[in-house]
Formats: sequence, C-alpha cells, structure tokens
Amino acid sequence: MRDGAESAALRVMLNAHYICSADKFLTAAISDTAMLTSDAVGDFASFTAGIKSPALRAIAQHWNQARKQEQMPSWSDLSPAVIAPHLGLIWAFRYDRSKGEFTARLAGNRMMVACGKSFRGTPLRDLHSPAVFQHAQAGLMRVVSEPACGRSNGPLFRADGKLTNGERIVMPLATDGEPDGAIGASDYKRSFVTAARDIELIFDAVEWFML
Repeated sequence: MRDGAESAALRVMLNAHYICSADKFLTAAISDTAMLTSDAVGDFASFTAGIKSPALRAIAQHWNQARKQEQMPSWSDLSPAVIAPHLGLIWAFRYDRSKGEFTARLAGNRMMVACGKSFRGTPLRDLHSPAVFQHAQAGLMRVVSEPACGRSNGPLFRADGKLTNGERIVMPLATDGEPDGAIGASDYKRSFVTAARDIELIFDAVEWFML
C-alpha cells in the first residue's frame, strides 16, 4: 500500500470504517507485563500455526507472502485488495527510529467503529495517559527491535468492566530492511458499546515469535 497513488485506494476503504478519536483511549490501561518480558517461543511457522481466527490467519499469511525473501514486508508491499475484507480488524503504527516514536497510521478495527474523528497521524504518546503510554511503547518497541511477532488469545479488552475475549496478532513492518512500523489485528465476537467510557486494553499471556 504505497503512500502515493495506492494510498487513494486505502482512503476509499477507510470510508467504511470510522476511526476512533484519541480521547477514547486516554482512560485505557494495558495490563500484564508478560507482554514485554516473556521469552520468544517459536518462529513464524509456529506463529501462524497457532492462529485460530481465519481472518487473522489470512492477514498473517498475506504479511508472509508480501515479504517475499525479506525478513519483513514494507507497508507498500501490502495489498489493499487483500487487506480490504479484513480492514475492520486491522490497526497499524509508523515508527520513527530517529525519534523513537510511534504514530497511528490506521485503525479500522471494530472496537473503533462510530467513535468519531480519526486518530490517524496522532503520536502514540497522545493517545494514552503517560503510564499507559509507557507500556504501549515498550510493547511496540519489542515488535520492531527484535523483531518479533506477537499472538494472544483470551481477554482483549475490558469496556466499562465487561470483558471481551478474542485473538490478537501484531507483526513488524520495514523499509529497506529497517523496521519502521507495526501492523496488528484483533478479532472478537462482542461489539463494543459506543458509549463505553473506560476501555482497558489487555495483553494477557502474549506469545512471542522471533523472525
């Protein structure tokens, strides 16, 4: 998905998926430090073999096909046509290595439908409170620095005290072999109530897979 001509195709797809505003995430909390410190348990083949959601498996397989002989694909290697059926589940961040900062690039997952204005282009630090930002930053840094893919099953979110179970994956992106972002997807059954005031992002029992 190129930032030039092909970005137009992506914008068309985004019209069907509202992007959540930053203030919806200011009360988010990320739990379980195992996300940041657990040892890697396998390689990419093990990563895909354990994915239960057909949609998430399709996204991971496309990521793998798009990277060809490289360790990771670039954002421009990903196909809008292939991603389109799963756009509602996908989220992505850019990574600026010189600043050590992540910026929201895409957030089409169902959790964000009808939240309002876009957070596309918003720095990660502005999406969360300082304490939550530190956890989110550390998790994404693991993805781009090792680099590694992450997979988790079980509770993904707690909205106003109600748990939502599902599956989540996250994978690195790179340009010219240098990690410069992450793409992830979350699949779950229960739709979020748009009026939810507190949304807690839960990273429980995350398994990491080295590339």
